[in-house]
Amino acid sequence: MFKVIVCVIAVVSAAIAASGQSYAPAPGNPGSTALPNNSPLFTAWATGITVTRGYVKISDPAFTAAGSNFASSGQPGYAVGPANGGSVSLGDGGYATLTFATPMTNGEGFDFAVFETGSADYIELAFVEVSSDGVYFFRFPNHSETQATNQIGTFGSPQPQYLNNLAGKYNGIYGTPFDLSDLPDDALLDKNRVTHIRVIDVVGSIDPDYASYDSFGNAVNDSFPTPFNTSGFDLMGVGVIHQATMGTDNQALAEAHLYPNPTTGIVYIDDMDNINVIVYDTTGKIVITLQALREKINLSGLAAGLYFVELASGDRRAIRKMVKL
Repeated sequence: MFKVIVCVIAVVSAAIAASGQSYAPAPGNPGSTALPNNSPLFTAWATGITVTRGYVKISDPAFTAAGSNFASSGQPGYAVGPANGGSVSLGDGGYATLTFATPMTNGEGFDFAVFETGSADYIELAFVEVSSDGVYFFRFPNHSETQATNQIGTFGSPQPQYLNNLAGKYNGIYGTPFDLSDLPDDALLDKNRVTHIRVIDVVGSIDPDYASYDSFGNAVNDSFPTPFNTSGFDLMGVGVIHQATMGTDNQALAEAHLYPNPTTGIVYIDDMDNINVIVYDTTGKIVITLQALREKINLSGLAAGLYFVELASGDRRAIRKMVKL
């Protein structure tokens, strides 16, 4: 029997808040944190999965679609490995627990991303929890600023800029990233050895009898009902950015620090020199490449927004999140 520990703290990026919007917007917009499935930031993908399906229509458990009253589209194995198109439907309130060949670690910036199929016009959401022992699970603090007065219909959609730490705010080829640092410290969670990720469908109903609630007690309003065999969150995969590794090179990279962050242009690196640097934008495009760097990176020529800085030494690498003002 697993145990769930729900965190009720919300973390808002100062850079995003300063832009006048609550949270990161849709792909292609300044400040978006959406990561494409072919991003070079991903070092690994889930290798195992178990799925417990939910109803196709939780408000009418007897309702059937395609011969079943539980979601039935896709096989669990479709969500193992890279998010390249296949998916498994979880149904209303259903969930999937994924495992990894190598534990995840809490690096600087985002540590993994969850992918959901669909389009920008049809967003389905999920809560995300992590565990370092497969018994105690910790939920990411999350927030929905979507109004909860009028029900979003079957083919309606909430907007990404009003959602935080809810998987599915980006979908299709774009993953929703998560940072393990957003979770409060707890003796029962080793953030540097995360072995399990649980993805739990948000029942998008605003009816108190069926609603799912965010960390602030708000009903999370998304597409509902979805009375099909594809009901609920359609999980495509989970990509890993930071894996637990060993070695002196990796230790040195772990201690490397970039500052100032956010920056208006020049970024310095302490505790390490003679390293290779690649800077990516949020679409995974390489915008800067530097060999044998010894002190600083010049981001002055880049547009304002979020970037990922890859530091490499030998066969080791680390990823840092950097905000250009």
